[in-house]
Amino acid sequence: MIAAPIAPFPAPNLVSLGDLSPDELRLVLDTALEIKANQTAYNDLLRGKRLAMVFEKESLRTRFTFDIGMQDLGGSATFLDLSNGARMGARESVRDMAKNLERWTHAIVARTYRHRTVVELAQNADVPVVNGLSELLHPCQALADTMTLIEHWGDVKGRKLVFIGDGNNTCHSLITAATKLGMDVTVCAPEGYEPDAEIERAAVASAQETGGSFTLETDPIVAVKGAHAVYTDVWASMGQEEETEERAAVFSDYAVNEQLMEYTDHAKFMHCLPAHRGHEVSRGVIDGPNSIVFDIAENRLHAQKAVLAMLLGGEGQS
Repeated sequence: MIAAPIAPFPAPNLVSLGDLSPDELRLVLDTALEIKANQTAYNDLLRGKRLAMVFEKESLRTRFTFDIGMQDLGGSATFLDLSNGARMGARESVRDMAKNLERWTHAIVARTYRHRTVVELAQNADVPVVNGLSELLHPCQALADTMTLIEHWGDVKGRKLVFIGDGNNTCHSLITAATKLGMDVTVCAPEGYEPDAEIERAAVASAQETGGSFTLETDPIVAVKGAHAVYTDVWASMGQEEETEERAAVFSDYAVNEQLMEYTDHAKFMHCLPAHRGHEVSRGVIDGPNSIVFDIAENRLHAQKAVLAMLLGGEGQS
């Protein structure tokens, strides 16, 4: 099988999907779909390339999919686990870590608490840096989310996507990607838990450019009417464990259950996982026929393979 040429990634790093134009985002997603459809054609693309994975937070999907993805492309990955409480910048500066890792590896994936840590790595490393999750953004998740919707629907432009719950890192990257694709996006959150205002403004601007829309809502029933996809996430993310009880009370009316889904247009159900059944989502919804959560989890592998392939194996890359 002859592999189609891989275009270079449209940015030197993947810190935020906000750095990509709508056309550039589509290029990444098209590459992910191509690699998924012709997986064995790219087995040697990154032979001899090494990936550093530095994680301050626990991980199942991000760790396995980047590691397996690098292997599938012919390269190798080395994992540094800092989830026991160590932080980048504590033992030695983030800059020094970047300057060390660039001498040994060809790219860095960082999963951090502070978004600033990923930014510092990208500013100081002479190799590509990929944001594997920070407290502000989760770009690789949003690539898998939108790739999965394209697989199910083809063109996603004009489809209504509703995110219900905390305006967190997953929400931020999702609304960034979806508005760049021309989707009609609604975020439904309690007052005080809305997405970051700057990210909201960028989503509005993207929607105006692509013909989509972005709105905020506090009533879940109003929000999901006519929705083609409904997305939720845990109410307390990693690092917010002390707020679990408080957040459970705040978000109790924002659970996605069978009754709420009745107001949608036979919506797909989406979740980045891990999920807490009986809390943010009912078992009947997440394990029901309209749930695509494991399709999304599978596509984390292919979306991230596209990012790695384009950053390290795209035409014109050394």
